[in-house]
Amino acid sequence: MIGVYIPGFTATQLIESIKRAEAHGVPAFWLTSGGPLPDVITVFAAASMVTQRIKLGTSITQTWPRHPVAIASQCIAMEQIAPGRFRIGLGPSHAPAVEGMYGVEYKKPLLNLREYLFTIQSLLKKGEVSFSGTYVKTQARLGAGPGGPPPNVQPINVPVMASALRPASFRLCGELADGAISWVCPWDYLRDVALPALREGAEKAGRPVPPLVAHTTICLDEDRAKVHEAARQQVGRYGMLTNYAGMFKWAGFDDPAGADQDRVIEALVVSGPDRVIIERLAQIIGEGAGEIIAHPMILGEDRQGETDRVFDLVAKANKEAGVKA
Repeated sequence: MIGVYIPGFTATQLIESIKRAEAHGVPAFWLTSGGPLPDVITVFAAASMVTQRIKLGTSITQTWPRHPVAIASQCIAMEQIAPGRFRIGLGPSHAPAVEGMYGVEYKKPLLNLREYLFTIQSLLKKGEVSFSGTYVKTQARLGAGPGGPPPNVQPINVPVMASALRPASFRLCGELADGAISWVCPWDYLRDVALPALREGAEKAGRPVPPLVAHTTICLDEDRAKVHEAARQQVGRYGMLTNYAGMFKWAGFDDPAGADQDRVIEALVVSGPDRVIIERLAQIIGEGAGEIIAHPMILGEDRQGETDRVFDLVAKANKEAGVKA
């Protein structure tokens, strides 16, 4: 399945974008949460009331601002409002995005993610959790309230996914998550380094290998020079972040924000005619991605028109792959 990530600045704008995506035949819509922007899960709840089929997923919901039981309660509401359509993606983000904003000390992010995954998975899938760790302390049962738990509470069927960047986080996803979500990672790195780590974690835990959700930047423009110019700011920004610099080194780029920048852009951005993009997305699925998040880079002034073109391209790619919206 190939979905889309289309950011927006207002809740109404995002809801309208989700409605248009479904109307064009896109099967999945992803959004990033965090910071003083409209709350994504609230947006998804509203959007689910005016759509029927499109799947909704967070890529990602930051762990630091919310207790895992609070996140689980949102998952419960989404499953009751839009059964089978919501996927939660969790992640610790990175230090510059959380320390100043939330006043937390960003340390041991993998342990933070592990405790959140364990807590939310236990509560949703097993119905209860009792845990005391470094970041999470809780005792909770599904349906428990002032009058005690109601009888016959069923597990909540919401896939709990997580962000993954370097091999250790992919191994953690293999062990505990229902999917591993990448962000700004070259496909060759995901295929050759991340997928084996994901399989290793799953095999160690004795569970099926969860899908790898590959974030892929696409651009419907055939002028490669324009594509590079537009992509440099984005790639340079990520290349200067410690976590991403480590990933790029694993991928064979020692200076992603400098000397290696053009090679990084070539590895990250799929651009050109529609047919070239569709074939590349199909290749990524064929080589092992369980799902793709297509993230359009819009170069023209007609943003809505270009976004609709992306919706049509993604719908066509899914249709050719036999995926129903």
